Amino acid sequence: MNIYIGNLDYGVTDADLRRYFEVYGEVSNSTVIIDKFTDRSKGFGFVEMPNNEDANKAIDALNNSDMNGRNIKVNEAQPREPRKPSNRNFRSNY
Repeated sequence: MNIYIGNLDYGVTDADLRRYFEVYGEVSNSTVIIDKFTDRSKGFGFVEMPNNEDANKAIDALNNSDMNGRNIKVNEAQPREPRKPSNRNFRSNY
């Protein structure tokens, strides 16, 4: 199961997320999302747990819990929606 974690402290690392969730079972991947322009955390991340039962226990236990002084939001990640085309590179002759 892919788990979304929001409201993360900007200092939280991939390894921190892994350690926090491993208490509830095996973690196959943990990623804090980094802004490509500032190279800083965007304040959210994802954890993948292969066992759905363990993942649900982690979600129940960790949602609204304190991590580094912030109440994190934890729930099952929703599938990513396709991005809409950007008009930034569109040139008009007008």
